[in-house]
Amino acid sequence: MNEITFIERNTDRWKEFESLISSKFEASPDKISELFIQITDDLAYARTYFPKSKVAGYLNYLSINVHHKIYKNKKVKSNRFAEFWLLDYPVLVYNSRKYIYYSLLIFITAIVIGALSSAHDANFVRLILGDQYVNMTLENIHKGDPMAVYKQMNPSGMFLAITLNNLWVAFRTAIFGVFLSIGSALSILQNGIMVGAFQSFFYQKGLLWESSLTIFLHGTYELFSIVIAGASGFVIGSGIIFPESYSRLESFKRGVIQGVKLLIGIVPLFIIAAFLEGFITRLTASPLAIKISIILFSLFTILFYFFIYPTFITKKLKNYGRN
Repeated sequence: MNEITFIERNTDRWKEFESLISSKFEASPDKISELFIQITDDLAYARTYFPKSKVAGYLNYLSINVHHKIYKNKKVKSNRFAEFWLLDYPVLVYNSRKYIYYSLLIFITAIVIGALSSAHDANFVRLILGDQYVNMTLENIHKGDPMAVYKQMNPSGMFLAITLNNLWVAFRTAIFGVFLSIGSALSILQNGIMVGAFQSFFYQKGLLWESSLTIFLHGTYELFSIVIAGASGFVIGSGIIFPESYSRLESFKRGVIQGVKLLIGIVPLFIIAAFLEGFITRLTASPLAIKISIILFSLFTILFYFFIYPTFITKKLKNYGRN
């Protein structure tokens, strides 16, 4: 049987499966098990005869989600909150990994552009950060406290203001994905150039090490969250650009749902980053070991939860589907 015939014969059943997956009503365990067997059989056939076809990826998506149904029915007490963070979100991150890599690449490139531009043009940093901020920082450097900007507000007020601002920046970056992902890319580019110009400015003043230790106490979570927000925008944009087997409207709706879910996952990171910036970053005289420990712990948690664990749990689910 060729691929077109295979799709025509089974597409109605696949749509039925997909409807069940998205339904809020629970099917019987026997029904779910039956569907799971049929899906894995179709998946095995597609992998054997049409390995490069998109239908194999689609069936793999269905098999993973049917497994979610089986997994939930096996539990005596369902904890959707824990399941979202331990299962659903990591799988979403894994499936969105190419968009995360695109976003990260753009962000790093933007940092380099910002740093090199500042190094070659003394006025560039003022253009990006503004005269008021640059003049204030120069005054703080002259006073011997270059990081004094983090001590201007009271901790609680600063925590709230930073949380709201970061959430707004993330939301704006993600929602700009509706402009065929270009808006999200430009937002990432803007933020990356600001970081590069900022660090280049302190490098020229001989304060790169001190500024990096201070900024990345909170910036590790904060900046990576911007990268994920950008990836969220790319997911939304791809739903418009690449509808695949869906109508463009249906594909767009799916992209929005997945993009919003991806965005929700970084809310805790923004809250932690704002807490660190409001209460910890201002303690510029803290021991070096404490600063480095916080930065390394932040890097480890990001690496584990957004790169290592999603790969592990998704491959585990895929292997389950093959058995």
